[in-house]
Amino acid sequence: MNRSAPVRSFADEQVLIRRARSGDRDAFADLVDSRSPGVLAFLRRMLGDPEDARDVAQLTFVRVWENLHKYDPAWAFSTWLYRIASNLAIDAIRARQSRERTGQENLRLAGGAAGRTEPEGPSALASAEARRIFDTCSAALSEKQRLVFVLREFEEKETSEIAAILDCRESTVRNHLFQARQALREEIRRRFPEYAPACGSDKS
Repeated sequence: MNRSAPVRSFADEQVLIRRARSGDRDAFADLVDSRSPGVLAFLRRMLGDPEDARDVAQLTFVRVWENLHKYDPAWAFSTWLYRIASNLAIDAIRARQSRERTGQENLRLAGGAAGRTEPEGPSALASAEARRIFDTCSAALSEKQRLVFVLREFEEKETSEIAAILDCRESTVRNHLFQARQALREEIRRRFPEYAPACGSDKS
C-alpha cells in the first residue's frame, strides 16, 4: 500500500475485479494501489490518527480480498469498498472509546484524574488546522453523524451513494448530516469562537 496509482476507469476496474475474483493476486494488488489513497484519506478523517488509519486501511483490503466473491457488479465498487471501510472505522472508534473509558476508570480508581488538553488558539484556518479543529469538535458527533459528514463534506459523495454505503434511506442521511452540522457549529462556537462566523449554512 505504499505505491500510488490513479483510480482506474470503471471498465478497467471491473476487469481487475474479475481477474482478482479468479485468484489473480497481481490484479488485486493493482486494485489496491488504485484505491488505497482515497480509502486512506477517508480513514484519516474518520479516525484522526494516521497509524490507526493505515491499520484499518490494511484490514479493509484484507476483508475485500476475503469477500470479493460477494461483490455484486451491479453496485459501484467504491460503494461496496467504502461500506467495508466505514464499518471497520466505526469498530475502531468504538474500540478506542472503550480503551479510553477503561483508562479513565483506572485513573479514577488510582485517585487520579484524566488530564484535559485545551486546544490552542489558531491564528489561521489552514488545512491542517481545520483538520485539528474538526478532530477536536467531532467528538460531539455520533458515529453515524461523523461518518455521513466525512463522506459528504470531505469525500464529496452524493447523498444517494452515502445512503447505499450506509444501507439506509437518503432522508436518514440528510437528517444525520443536518444534525452533524448543527452539533459541529455549536462545538466550534464553544471551543473556537473566533471561527464561529465562518460556519457555513446547511446544504445537502
